[in-house]
Amino acid sequence: MSRQLPVAGPAEVRTAVRRDLRADRRAVIGLVLVNGLASAAGLIGPWLLGRIIDTIQDGSGGVGAVDRLALSALVFAIVQTVLTWWALKIGYRFGERTAARVRERFLLRTLALPPRVADQLPAGDLISRGSTDAALVASTLRSAVPEVLVAIIHALFLIVAVLVLSPLLGLCGLVCLVGVGAAVRWYLRRARPVYLAAAASGAELAEVVAGNAKGARTIELLALENRRTEAVEGAITQARSARLDALWLRTVLFPWAEVSLALPVVGVLLIGGGLYANDLTSLGTVVTATVYLRQLVGPLDTLMLWIEQLQGAAASYARVEGLADIAGELAPGGAPEGDRIQVSNAHYSYTGTRDVLHGINLSVRPGERLAIVGTSGAGKSTLARLLAGLDRPHTGSVTIGGTPVADLSPDQLREHVVLITQDHHVFHDTVRYNLRIARPDATDEEMSAALEAVGATHLSDLDTEIGGTTVVDGATAQQLSLARVVLADPHTVILDEATAQLDPRTARRTEQSLAAVLRGRTVIAIAHRLQTAHDADRIAVMESGKLAELGTHAELVEAAGAYGKLWRSWHGGSA
Repeated sequence: MSRQLPVAGPAEVRTAVRRDLRADRRAVIGLVLVNGLASAAGLIGPWLLGRIIDTIQDGSGGVGAVDRLALSALVFAIVQTVLTWWALKIGYRFGERTAARVRERFLLRTLALPPRVADQLPAGDLISRGSTDAALVASTLRSAVPEVLVAIIHALFLIVAVLVLSPLLGLCGLVCLVGVGAAVRWYLRRARPVYLAAAASGAELAEVVAGNAKGARTIELLALENRRTEAVEGAITQARSARLDALWLRTVLFPWAEVSLALPVVGVLLIGGGLYANDLTSLGTVVTATVYLRQLVGPLDTLMLWIEQLQGAAASYARVEGLADIAGELAPGGAPEGDRIQVSNAHYSYTGTRDVLHGINLSVRPGERLAIVGTSGAGKSTLARLLAGLDRPHTGSVTIGGTPVADLSPDQLREHVVLITQDHHVFHDTVRYNLRIARPDATDEEMSAALEAVGATHLSDLDTEIGGTTVVDGATAQQLSLARVVLADPHTVILDEATAQLDPRTARRTEQSLAAVLRGRTVIAIAHRLQTAHDADRIAVMESGKLAELGTHAELVEAAGAYGKLWRSWHGGSA
């Protein structure tokens, strides 16, 4: 049963943003200082323009004074351009480093999830958060954050400058900006839930598409094409509707903001013209104030253009940071005291209504080799999941050294239990890379010995690239997986039909090699070949979710129960 991934609240997002800013405080301080210098340099040009107009109007200073003022304006314009370029360079580098931290934090949190939790998370939503949402956050940090900071600092300097130049004209311009503030306030009050819904609908669409791709053969065999097509179309409709809601917000914000941004210049020209006509201010002051407010349109327009992406990025940031809430819910388990595995009155249900395991009681001694046999659907793999900590029994317990297996941290779990199933992943890389996933510090000699132990001598060239476009058959994938087990060196290994895709001769040879390598360790094998069970210390027979028989091969054959009948049938009536 899957669970929904949480979304971080506004307070949590603000905390995460502050943490990321503190992590690179030197770049942030440098970004603010250089932006401040660039904005200050940008204020000199309009002021010098006003001086030029007043000098020409007064007739004082002559052509030489005007030329000097014009040359100074050019110099400060160049200085502003260079400082702005420098600030953007600092900002972009800051954005790249911070984006890398966000991605790494998300990956580490994902890898730190206990298997029982990770297995219940919706794959499409998790992939969407790690790809689409993380990419949007990274893009915003690279581009929007530096440009927005430049715009904010530039706007603040311009507002202060026009107020110092002429408080009356400055207040007139600010009053005319009320419309911009009202537009932004209206937008922000509605944006967060809309963008969260848009991101969630995109994740749901990814989940549906991924499910169809994964189950394509099942869909084809059961003729479910129409039903799954309807599911995809429903997810597309929902995503389209969510995107249209976000688009509607923008269609209101941008026209409203465009009209409001023009009002300060118009207002200052009207009021300034009246003041100049009554000799209450100079023409140069009116022109300078008008230029300042006209320049203010630039940074404010930048903020308007980025505000939509910032809202989308904030929603994505909340989704990426939401994974921290799952980690906060998990209480760390204690360290196991010993290696004995104990299953006590364990019941389990996938749906919460009908149990598929009923009152399992089982004790596995350290170093014992236990085989679990039974017909298809008897509950073998489900019991293996409980033993490996991938699921927790609804009632009863599954412990190792007295500690619930499902409460162990991933690092603790890997030290004690490794589950090998029929499904194996081969990365598109070298054999060496695929093996070092299990143990990064493994030497070439150790990796070659592990391959030899599982009968994969044809992979002895560790630099051979496999996976991806290079087809790897099921047998090779299984042998690689088993070689990883040899390198990982856990105390307990659970083999869930791990040699199912090997031919009988290779499977038998691999099992014999593993028996030698894993001697002294606990091995729990879900056996589909009775020969595997014959070699075990004890055999557990599952029937309809219950532990029907438990004993050695000789004891069970002599008891002539379910296992004895299977053995005699397989051997043509002989024991």
